[in-house]
Amino acid sequence: MNGLLKRSGWIFLSFLTAAAAAAAVRLPSVAGRFYPLSAKALEALVESLLKAAPNEKVPGEIVAVLVPHAGLEYSGATAARAYKLLAPGHWDTVVVLGTGHYKELEGAAIYPGAYATPEGSLEYDAALAGALVKTTSLIKLDARAHDKEHSIEVQVPFLRYRLGSVKIVGMVMNTQDLESARIIGRALASAIKGKRVLLVASSDQSHYPSGPLSDIVDRTTLEALKTLDPAYFWLTNRLLMNRGLESLAVTYCGEGAVTAVMTAARELGATQARVLSHINSGDVVSERDYHHVVGYAAVVFLKGVSAAVPAALDGSEKKELLVLARRSIEGYLASGKMPAVALSKDPRLNLPAAVFVTLEKASGELRGCIGSLQAQESLVESVAHNAVASAVSDSRFKPVQAAELPGLRIEVSRLSQSKEVKSASEIRKGDGVIVEEGGSSGVFLPQVWEQLKDKESFLGELCSQKAHLSRQCWKDSAARLKVFSVEIVRE
Repeated sequence: MNGLLKRSGWIFLSFLTAAAAAAAVRLPSVAGRFYPLSAKALEALVESLLKAAPNEKVPGEIVAVLVPHAGLEYSGATAARAYKLLAPGHWDTVVVLGTGHYKELEGAAIYPGAYATPEGSLEYDAALAGALVKTTSLIKLDARAHDKEHSIEVQVPFLRYRLGSVKIVGMVMNTQDLESARIIGRALASAIKGKRVLLVASSDQSHYPSGPLSDIVDRTTLEALKTLDPAYFWLTNRLLMNRGLESLAVTYCGEGAVTAVMTAARELGATQARVLSHINSGDVVSERDYHHVVGYAAVVFLKGVSAAVPAALDGSEKKELLVLARRSIEGYLASGKMPAVALSKDPRLNLPAAVFVTLEKASGELRGCIGSLQAQESLVESVAHNAVASAVSDSRFKPVQAAELPGLRIEVSRLSQSKEVKSASEIRKGDGVIVEEGGSSGVFLPQVWEQLKDKESFLGELCSQKAHLSRQCWKDSAARLKVFSVEIVRE
């Protein structure tokens, strides 16, 4: 064993000496820790991981991938699921956006040279790097930001094995600003449009919660990622972190990189993000390590395919929301305090959502209705909080009494994102409608069409009753009209 280690070390030292003599080569920093020190052993490991990965097919064209970057014994099998789908000869350059673990960055830092591991290096695409730097001041050349960094280095053996002589631009990010990540993403798309360039986001997922909690958190953020909406993905991560979940240090260590790649992928025509694999380190090692784990996922971003349409809530999800709404009201009426809202085991119910909760008497008479037009909480939190508010905070009614609650029916309306229309002629019966003018606003849910069946009455009441404007405000050129749809869940 000692002899083998000495021989491997000699080979590695020889490699370092030769590489150091070359100009601008980023030398390995985690060889022997995150992957084997020996070039032969590393190549054999990558080959075995790719061979063990399922033979999968995906529709359309791959624009980008998301892969994890832990030690290959932990995350290598997950990464291999994405890398096995990459066709040799299809790309000239790979832009890898990794996590900057060691140096705080405003934007993104490019290593101005080749990236090496013991079994070889990927040549630097200086022309593309130069174009990126010119596109935005948020992208800079900064070799020191790559010191000790592993997030790009662990991808190089896979890229060399699958794509051969492809060139590389290695970038690291750790921005906490959504708009900066989006600017970098748009710059990427602009620089590589029409070129044979693959985007790789290198990021692990949740850090250090228990295995079961990691599973819920990661499945939630992957659902958000599948929307291909960077702002929605960013908000989902923030809402989860704001919950103070036990031992959850971060949802994505490479959140900025993932957001930038998602933004670029959309700009380049991606219409679908497909999750290939999701596990955590506890699944890989053993249950004895399940108390503090790290999540890993493999995702491909595809163009030339139909956009995924979010499925409607199923029966069990609807039941959970209605039970939650009623129990939240009961709990508040009994204690005078808002009950805590637990994270749902169903990831879709933990996603951001704009919600209205309506209370009705058995006769159909309104008893309370309050909600939000913009997603500011998760679906479960929004249902719980708006259910209580509808019961006790609707200024049109006296607060609901505990004895009255069993006779009330609860209705939950989950709102789509609103869309501005040019005039009332674009409004259709069944639309939810928002009117805004001069700092005043009002909203009617689609259900109001059941009482106000013609458009003029509907919009007139919306202006006068809800927005407290003139009844004809919807005709004003200064008025803004928006429409939305709702998914209704009723007891």
